[in-house]
Parts: sequence; structure tokens; C-alpha cells
Amino acid sequence: MKKNWLVLAFGAMLTFGGVIWTLQGLDVMRGSAMSGVTLWAVVGPIVAIVGLVLLGVGGTRLRRISR
Repeated sequence: MKKNWLVLAFGAMLTFGGVIWTLQGLDVMRGSAMSGVTLWAVVGPIVAIVGLVLLGVGGTRLRRISR
């Protein structure tokens, strides 16, 4: 059960980080060395999608256990 919470927490952190990286890469969030760099505009959404998948997997496992 603890493992599922860790999966959820890691998924949330990846999603949040991916969104931040995307915004920095698109130069929406300025003031960083990552701002305006196309690499982060590409890597960010990929990381965010992986985070969303982990959130889905962790949520499904928790629902399955709580039944």
C-alpha cells in the first residue's frame, strides 16, 4: 500500500516538473537558463505524460486495494 502512495507522489512530481519545464522551454516562465530553450519545450510534455501515467497507475492500484 505504501508503494502505491509513492507511485502517486512520484507521478505528481513528474507532472508538475514537466509542466514547469514546458512553460520554461516555451519562454512563458522567464528568468532561468532553461527559458526559451527548445529542448525543454520537447522534454517537458514527455515527462508530464509519464507523470500522468504514473498517477493513473497509482490511483487504479489504490482503488483496487480499497475494495
